[in-house]
Amino acid sequence: MQKKGGIMTKSKYDPIPDEFKSIEEAATFWDTHSLADYEDLQQDTDFKVHLKSEKNYFAIDRELSDNIDNIAHIKGILPETLVNLWIQEKIIENQNALTHC
Repeated sequence: MQKKGGIMTKSKYDPIPDEFKSIEEAATFWDTHSLADYEDLQQDTDFKVHLKSEKNYFAIDRELSDNIDNIAHIKGILPETLVNLWIQEKIIENQNALTHC
């Protein structure tokens, strides 16, 4: 039996260090060990993750922007959703046209 953080474990594998000196040391340890071998040390936990999508900004003529806003409002969607849909349609059209050249 091994003692890990006050918990006795029956793991026959190398003990997990209490602390790693560097991210590289942790990476080396986990590259050569399987978390499945330490199931007796695992605990359920809850946590929240807040993912942010990446955004790219492009300059759009003011009149075009106003038209996009109006059409998006009529369709009941966000302007950026409308623009993404239109751009995706154009990309598909162009990809299809290029494959037939």
